Amino acid sequence: MTSPPVLPPAFFARSAEEVALDLLGKTLVRRRGRRLEVFSITETEAYVGPEDLACHAARGRTKRTEVMFGPAGRFYIYLIYGMHWMLNVVTGDVDHPAAVLLRGAGAIEGPGRLTRSLKVTGALNGKPACERTGLWIADPGDVPPAEAILRTARIGVDYAGPVWAAKEYRFVLKKQDAAGP
Repeated sequence: MTSPPVLPPAFFARSAEEVALDLLGKTLVRRRGRRLEVFSITETEAYVGPEDLACHAARGRTKRTEVMFGPAGRFYIYLIYGMHWMLNVVTGDVDHPAAVLLRGAGAIEGPGRLTRSLKVTGALNGKPACERTGLWIADPGDVPPAEAILRTARIGVDYAGPVWAAKEYRFVLKKQDAAGP
């Protein structure tokens, strides 16, 4: 059995909004020793660049945000509330700081739970999303139908003001009804 192909940096070298939508249904893979943990990505949020007041880059280029100004397909990982690592993937062109936050995968809901489950820390910050880092995103080839995707405002970004907080940059893969019709 062959594993699905790893998404190349070119996949991420597009707008954060496009990448956030297209990541739904892709596979997040974590290698720990010889064991692979594989999860279907179910929830993402786009942070579209310095004009986006919810994006860290809106406050300028800092040591924390430097990775966002680099090449697409690298991880942007930071700590919030002194306890939760947030897993993002840089998108777009070099020097246009944008990223996608991975909020859920498989049965894991919430970005803090996701990183805790996958044992993701700041050690991966700036590293490429590829097999040699032990964390990558693969393409199983399935594309969720448009009706299976919910688009909403992002969570916890009220600080960005009413316009940017209301932007529908959160994408959720709806849960399938196990009971059927």
